[in-house]
Amino acid sequence: MKKIFIVTGEASGDNLASKVISKLKETNSNIKFSCVGGSNLEALGIKSIFNLKEITYIGFTSVILNFFKIKKRINQTIEEVIKFDPDILFTVDSPEFTLRVAKKVKSIKPSIKTIHYVAPQVWIWREKRIKQFKKFLDHILLLFEFETEYFNREKIKNTFVGHPLIEKKINKKIELSNIIKTDKKIISIFPGSRESELNILLPILSEFIKLMNKKSEAYFFIFHSTKENREKIHSFVKKQEYKNCDVISNEDIKNKILSQSVFAVAKSGTISLEICSLNIPSIIIYKINYINFFIMKLLVKVKFANIINIINKKEIIPELLQNECNSYEIFKTVNYFLKNPNLMNEQIQITKKTLDGIKSKTFSSNEACLILKNYLS
Repeated sequence: MKKIFIVTGEASGDNLASKVISKLKETNSNIKFSCVGGSNLEALGIKSIFNLKEITYIGFTSVILNFFKIKKRINQTIEEVIKFDPDILFTVDSPEFTLRVAKKVKSIKPSIKTIHYVAPQVWIWREKRIKQFKKFLDHILLLFEFETEYFNREKIKNTFVGHPLIEKKINKKIELSNIIKTDKKIISIFPGSRESELNILLPILSEFIKLMNKKSEAYFFIFHSTKENREKIHSFVKKQEYKNCDVISNEDIKNKILSQSVFAVAKSGTISLEICSLNIPSIIIYKINYINFFIMKLLVKVKFANIINIINKKEIIPELLQNECNSYEIFKTVNYFLKNPNLMNEQIQITKKTLDGIKSKTFSSNEACLILKNYLS
């Protein structure tokens, strides 16, 4: 029996991994799995060796403060991989965790094939890392076609598979009237998946909702959550006693709600691509402590945080970062867009054109699944 060990480092990686493994299970039932993952992989019957929250930290200082916890989990993961003795170690995103595991596993047992999904963003910072990847990665799966030049230069085997968040989805029939008992316009809110992000952004977003409600009662606010964070966000929202706010964690329902939204406010990250793919106007927000932000500014080579803005070399999607990430600025920016439909339409048209330029010809999960199959055969 063939074996695959999957290593993710946060909720988004767990989600990406599950899409690929789900495809693989459709045609290959004779594969044994183990993982470091979350609720999405668990739903496929693959139990994680520990809770993903134990390694999900944001910013340089948080990682340093939790260094020994993370180190312990890295060593535990390495031991479990070696014990499991897989044909493939499939690492997904979160390079500071997953690639440390892959590097050590490869040095202990070179026969294990190492395949990494979602390349570290070397085009944003620390490009020299690529030379190290060559020593322990057998194959790297890329989300964006322009990334191929970086890995071709070092002769690292790579495949452009495309980004799963910008693929056309097969929508399940969901009647929202059974879920949301209102005719108000929906504003989707994405507060992030890490606990540290939620602790910073939830109070800011709550004040934003209060400001919106003072101005108009026309909107209903939906927090999009992971299953792991649903209770935390729901508990926070409940204390605010909003009558026009809810929390959703079901992936199919979240997708349907987003597609029916008039606007979205999202923590900076890959979710922005999914929002754009559904032609929903948006802004992104982001806030970390000042030490982390200062270090990031020193290391990062690009002007913008959002991939759409990076590709276009100008701000298409407003970025409210650090000091600008406050309830009033969010309120002011969202209202400005809502009052200017032409501005929202312009953003949608530009993002649509940008996404058309970076899409793969087929589904990302299909392409990634094919690579795994090739290494198993």
